[in-house]
Amino acid sequence: MPAELLVGSDGVARCPWPGDDPLYLAYHDDDWGRPVRDERELFEKLILDGAQAGLAWITILRKRDGYRRAFEGFDPERIAAYGPDDVERLLADPGIVRNRQKVAAAISNAQALLAMHDAGETLVELVWSHQPAVHPTLRAGDDYPVTSPEAEALSTALRDRGWKFVGPTIVYAFMQAVGVVNDHLDGCAFRDR
Repeated sequence: MPAELLVGSDGVARCPWPGDDPLYLAYHDDDWGRPVRDERELFEKLILDGAQAGLAWITILRKRDGYRRAFEGFDPERIAAYGPDDVERLLADPGIVRNRQKVAAAISNAQALLAMHDAGETLVELVWSHQPAVHPTLRAGDDYPVTSPEAEALSTALRDRGWKFVGPTIVYAFMQAVGVVNDHLDGCAFRDR
């Protein structure tokens, strides 16, 4: 769908996708596209993007605090040690998406992250090594991309390391969210922060 700038009731030009939803607006203005180089925050965002598969992002955004509570602040060491009782606890928690495969993926991904550490790798280095050398500026009328060669390469690299729910479309959305690519439209007040 072609993107057009949207001028909100506050007079600020923004990307159109948050509409006038206050939670979406805050996410767009404060989070989306802001470069993230903190490993735990990258881990959280990748888990949340995987949880979104098949759902609207607003569903996950509304449950983000529930995820932070249920997954103990996204501490990978704690999550990697989760057992069957923890899985059942999570599946009973209305504060998250109660999908067994997505819960299992979060645990498996924490284990994969720790294995990366054991191998001398960090998620920060892996993610940012896939930043495109040049990324075109999106303009009004352009379609938002849903993947890229870099997202496909990062998806493959993560899957090779045992990560789940990290297909190229999920990974591209993640790359947008953490500022590895900047898909704020040209003219959006938050593009050049």
